[in-house]
Amino acid sequence: MAAEGSLNQSMNKAQRHYRSLFSLPSFNKTLVALAALCIIAGISSTIFFPSADGLSNGLLLGTALFVVNLAVDVFLTKVVLKDPIFVLRRVFAVSLFSWGFWIVLLFVGAAFGLTWWIKLCLLGFAALLTLRAVVFLAVLSTGWGKRLVAILLQPFACLVAFAVFWTKVNVDLVALLPYVVIMPIIACVSAYIFIHLIDQIGKKDYGEPSMSLFQAFMLNWVASLNAPLERYLERTGEDADVEVSLLKFDASKPKAALIVPLVHPGPFNNIGSSILPSLLKREYEKAIPCDVCVPLGILGHELDAASQAQNHKIIRHVIQEATYKAQSDKATPLVTVSENGVTTSCQVFGKTAFLNFTLAPKTTEDLPQELDRLVRAEATKLGLEALVINAHNSLTESNEIDASIETLKDAAAKCLKKAVSQHIYPFEVGSATVYPSEFTLKDGMGAGGITAIVVKVDEQKTAYVVIDGNNMITGLREEILAALASAGFEASEVFTTDTHSVSAVVIGRRGYHPVGEAMDHQTLINHIVNVASQAANNLESYKAGYQRIIVPKVRVIGGGCLEIMTGLVDKAIQKAKQTTLPIFGLEGLFLLLLLFLL
Repeated sequence: MAAEGSLNQSMNKAQRHYRSLFSLPSFNKTLVALAALCIIAGISSTIFFPSADGLSNGLLLGTALFVVNLAVDVFLTKVVLKDPIFVLRRVFAVSLFSWGFWIVLLFVGAAFGLTWWIKLCLLGFAALLTLRAVVFLAVLSTGWGKRLVAILLQPFACLVAFAVFWTKVNVDLVALLPYVVIMPIIACVSAYIFIHLIDQIGKKDYGEPSMSLFQAFMLNWVASLNAPLERYLERTGEDADVEVSLLKFDASKPKAALIVPLVHPGPFNNIGSSILPSLLKREYEKAIPCDVCVPLGILGHELDAASQAQNHKIIRHVIQEATYKAQSDKATPLVTVSENGVTTSCQVFGKTAFLNFTLAPKTTEDLPQELDRLVRAEATKLGLEALVINAHNSLTESNEIDASIETLKDAAAKCLKKAVSQHIYPFEVGSATVYPSEFTLKDGMGAGGITAIVVKVDEQKTAYVVIDGNNMITGLREEILAALASAGFEASEVFTTDTHSVSAVVIGRRGYHPVGEAMDHQTLINHIVNVASQAANNLESYKAGYQRIIVPKVRVIGGGCLEIMTGLVDKAIQKAKQTTLPIFGLEGLFLLLLLFLL
């Protein structure tokens, strides 16, 4: 499990960087802050002309700077760029952060007199150019002409406003021209070297420039465009035959289906199979009206689908193969075995064992696919097929699984033997789904909502509750099971789908909220008890039918490719930290030397 832990740690690290890079203030806050900085920049000149006219001229300069910024940024957004990333809010944000550097240099210069105020204003002009060059060279995927316009237009427009003011104090503008020409060249060259060095990391580890991949990430994050990044994943992925387990309950009409694709719902956001649980639920329910849930199988990120096209390929095969008839009309009660920190539950429908693992209250994260094969082998010895599920329902501060494969296999073997020793009875099934309006992706709730499948065998009423989320905080499972027990469900279990549609959407060390971390527990539990009660209210006699479906040649990302790609995010950031000071420090020193000669 060490390899799985390493891959998950790499994924989590990339998601945290991915989210933290792109947090920007709101449009209104950006606009107000930009206006304030421009006015302050203008007023900074008043220190040299402490009079009513000086204050008036300073305010006029500040207003002119803001109006120029506003006009240029609108022009860039609406006319020049027309880019899904650089909408007006983000172009304003670039100007705002650029002005943060400029305003500091203006105040430092003001402390040393008018001459140095002008010199450091020019240095701020160069800093503004450098920052914009880094941003637009790194993120824009358009041609060089538009990139240069985006880099140069706003700084030069602001410098013109300063130049008009300088003419009023008899500054020789002609003497400044060489520096105004040289500074943009130095700024753009420095930014280009910086970007080039980071690009080389991607070319070495991934065969693609880092910034091209970064642009694809950005298009996904800011505009929800998954195609650019998925093109990379399709190109660098590998083909695999994907297995899907389908346990359905029907009679004269379908009642419910439990679908477990051996494709991991990752890597994050709406990329690849991250949204597969809710997408599969929605599309299956459209084709075959019934309640569907998609809990997590026994596997890790080594099998993430590369694109939405692959998701739909899986879904089509499942729906096509779901026409088989359910024939098993007997089932055992649910039995549970708990030992060595592992809890395993099993219920047998005909010749199909429905078995799940949890390590709650310890961390229950991804389990290795080898475990699935071992448990199926144990089931075969007993004349059964096994549908094996990772409950994925407890997350502590540690992401490490505190159990060996042998411990997990032994618990499963004992649970299977206990299950087959039970009497079999006719059974009833009920189902229901709720989509809580209180909870969103940012809270950790995926689009699949909460589905309950209730099974009544003899006098035992069991609720299987599946939440479309990525794990849940430790202790919440026990709260939910206690509430279900109080509502009359003698034996139950709660699962999450491990959807990664909730990942990389919030600020935080994980980049997502597991179920219960950002949700009101009582509200969540009320929804769960209510949906389980709705399912219990429509209990009817049904038959169970199990089938294993093979979807050939699904393009998956693959563990090796995913580790390289997610690790690249961290490597690029580390390289940026290492090269920022040498490159831009040297640039600053050179520009300061030029200013001394001014």
